[in-house]
Amino acid sequence: MELGLDGKVAMVACASSGLGFGVAEALAAEGADVSICARDAGRLAEAHGKLEAIGGGRVHSQVADMSDVAAVERWVADTAIEFGGIDVVVGHTGGVDQGPVEGFGVEDFRRAFDTAFIPHVTLINAATPHLKRGGWGRVLMITSESVRQPMPHNALSGIARLGLLGYARNLVHAFGDSGVTVNVLAPGYHDTPALRGPSGADPSAAAAEVPMHKVGDPGDFGALAAFLASRQAAFVTGTLLLADGGNTRAVV
Repeated sequence: MELGLDGKVAMVACASSGLGFGVAEALAAEGADVSICARDAGRLAEAHGKLEAIGGGRVHSQVADMSDVAAVERWVADTAIEFGGIDVVVGHTGGVDQGPVEGFGVEDFRRAFDTAFIPHVTLINAATPHLKRGGWGRVLMITSESVRQPMPHNALSGIARLGLLGYARNLVHAFGDSGVTVNVLAPGYHDTPALRGPSGADPSAAAAEVPMHKVGDPGDFGALAAFLASRQAAFVTGTLLLADGGNTRAVV
């Protein structure tokens, strides 16, 4: 299927590895010019090289911490200058502390919102003038399956990210007939460095919790994001799309 992304300019946050890189890789394979950011310069440079090797569009990479408002705004401005505009924005952030809700105090909740919610707002606010100017755009926010079903071991993630659903629905109305769509992706367990941890553990324990008895592939997740960014998804907006192997099946 021709997705109509050739020559489009896509920004993908936190894309040096894992789900962010999976999305950037899929968009690059479709011919998009891709701009990525991450905190670690070495891992970012490695990701940059891999994306260039795909041979799709151009690649821009920039060191930026998504919690640093000024750094995110610079990344957006530099991307627009280098590529002449912005068509696709994919918000993605790092994780937050794990544990049950009763184990956290007010400052823990504040840090969680600063980590998992505010960076999306910063990125989208900065990119909005460019998206509207182009008359065609896609906004995607990567959250977590915990926004759909509470997970006692991961309470902060679900609480902090849940606000993105309300934010997305309001953005749908704000963008109106501008041609810009807004959607939220809620991934479950995927085979990423975050899941394997510093020791590189086997993800089989996580797979055992999933009805399909496996964890997701970041490449498949990237393909899903690429479809939502495509011209074929022009009438898909304001949605929450789960990619968790049925792990939140208890919610109807």
